[in-house]
Amino acid sequence: MLRAYKTELNLTPEQKHKINQTIGICRYIYNFYLAHNKEVYEQEKRFVSGMDFSKWLNNEYLPNNPEFAWIKSVSSKAVKQAIMNGEKAFKRFFKGESKFPNFKKKKRQDVKAYFPKNNKTDWTVERHRINIPTIGVIQLKEKGYIPTEALVKSGTISMQAGKYFVSVLVEVSDVCQNNMPKTKGIGIDLGIKDLAIVSNEKTFKNINKSSKVKHLVRKLEREQRRLSKKYENKKKRGEQSATYSANITKQVKKVQSIHMKLTNIRKDYTNKVVNEIVKPKPSHVTIEDLNVSGMMKNRHLSKVIAQQNFYYFRTKLEYKCRLNGIELRMVDRFYPSSKICSCCGNSKKDLKLSDRTYVCKECGLVIDRDLNASINLANAEIYKIA
Repeated sequence: MLRAYKTELNLTPEQKHKINQTIGICRYIYNFYLAHNKEVYEQEKRFVSGMDFSKWLNNEYLPNNPEFAWIKSVSSKAVKQAIMNGEKAFKRFFKGESKFPNFKKKKRQDVKAYFPKNNKTDWTVERHRINIPTIGVIQLKEKGYIPTEALVKSGTISMQAGKYFVSVLVEVSDVCQNNMPKTKGIGIDLGIKDLAIVSNEKTFKNINKSSKVKHLVRKLEREQRRLSKKYENKKKRGEQSATYSANITKQVKKVQSIHMKLTNIRKDYTNKVVNEIVKPKPSHVTIEDLNVSGMMKNRHLSKVIAQQNFYYFRTKLEYKCRLNGIELRMVDRFYPSSKICSCCGNSKKDLKLSDRTYVCKECGLVIDRDLNASINLANAEIYKIA
């Protein structure tokens, strides 16, 4: 099976310059492909594929425009991958899976540089360093994290808040890591008050209510206000919006750094929760197929729901269950897990969202609403395998 590893790099100034150059050109080519496709579609009502655009760029556009020769100063494979990423974004839009592709912004830093494996020596990994095509040997900050004996297929380099990261796709043997005997199946009810309530009466709290996260959120709000004031003062002075002053660049990095800290805290907590759920190796794990995009339309709850990282929780749980040979069951989002009594099966149709305790009129069961839902999910008979 394929497994991804991501770790931070320790770069020299020359390597930083080369990576910044590659990322910048990849961003430019991605935006150029989007703009070219929009122009061709408006004039000729046709879509330009990534392969056709690459041929036109190298055979017609660049030879006739020598002022753009700097595009060829970086890896051609990285440039071509940026074009194919644009084609993938268009195809997802045509299928209705995403919105129309947006142009990449420099300050968002959401562009990655792709480096394929061309030679046998490319992407060779040692305990403390890695050999990246066209860049050379780079020191790793986290030593021994990427397995040295594994076969690396490809990798990307990204930058966030002034830090550089490498992500590699490694081929490892598909062997279950947990050989413990399987225990009883469990159900998981995800929520806002608490992240997850498990049918074995384990409750995992909402990390966003911790003092550390609250402190970082307040700090983020302050730094964002400072950044906004710097932009406003710049407009009052009549300066061009395309140029960025040194102070604005510093402030943007501060905001990005806090965002990265919050993301890392939430992901780390989610990883620990998933590991604790999977560690006893239950026979099956059942969760609801939540309509997160529909839930996000509620303007009163959208921010809280986004902070809970439900999608990341699900993808991490799928990966861990597959790695440990556990069956992951998905119950339909319309399954009334909260309204059914986990003891006698009676349905309470008049249950309100404000009712946090479930009281059954038939058998007299009194139980927490979320715990009752998780037990019903564990015992659900209609489901699909994720």
